[in-house]
Amino acid sequence: MGLKKTTVMVDEEDLRLVKQAAARDGRPESEYFREAFHLVAIRNRRWEEEWDIPVLDFGHAVTADEIDDAVREAITTPKAPAE
Repeated sequence: MGLKKTTVMVDEEDLRLVKQAAARDGRPESEYFREAFHLVAIRNRRWEEEWDIPVLDFGHAVTADEIDDAVREAITTPKAPAE
């Protein structure tokens, strides 16, 4: 994917903070701007086709406590070795 040069007007304070971060991290300022553009692009992406997302029906509304319990169990239960 090729890069295209563009001009963007930015808030002076934001630019100062980006310059500080770039100096601190040893990265070019342009990387921060490319990253910001990419985040905006993917956050605002729209798809034409419908998604086939399955609906899970547990027969009742799932509570926050049930979700917490399921997550806690999943991260604390040792996994069986793969065969």
